[in-house]
Amino acid sequence: MSKTIAFSAAPVLVTVYAGLRVLDGLDGERGPGPAWTTGHLAFLASLILFVPVFLELRRLAGCGLAATAMAVVGLFGAGCSLAQISVDLVVGAVAGDHEAMRGMFADVQSVPGVKLVVYAMGPVLLYLGLLVMFCQLALVRVAPVWRTVAVALAVLVSLLGLDALPAVGLLLCAGLMPFRRRGISPATASN
Repeated sequence: MSKTIAFSAAPVLVTVYAGLRVLDGLDGERGPGPAWTTGHLAFLASLILFVPVFLELRRLAGCGLAATAMAVVGLFGAGCSLAQISVDLVVGAVAGDHEAMRGMFADVQSVPGVKLVVYAMGPVLLYLGLLVMFCQLALVRVAPVWRTVAVALAVLVSLLGLDALPAVGLLLCAGLMPFRRRGISPATASN
């Protein structure tokens, strides 16, 4: 897969998910239904695309211990988010209505450790990994500071909750999209 596609599509698909999430909630409830499923499939694809993004960020940061550790942290966060989105997709497909979904989610989250790892702390690691990787890239002058600022703002805005995802997606687009257009690498960054 092209790095260009991954850097472009991952944040765009986060934004698509966010937009569909807003549309899905217009009736006062989210899921089950086409908007729920389509949005979650978009986010699932985004999370898969963050794998080559993190691997490329690691390469751009020099493949050292810190870069490798942050790539692992980010990928672990992406894996936790993949688990969460997979549960959401299955529950949305099986449940007949929102009340049934609520009960199924309660059952899943009652499994020891699932709520903490899959729903609370794990997904945060995706954003933490991105933030630290971009800080590393800014420090070694592989990425301009404004990219790091865009990613840092995305991370901060994400703390406001899922309703802030449209802004998070757009900020991630700002931070990641220029990789596609400019093809920055350590060799070209020093010029």
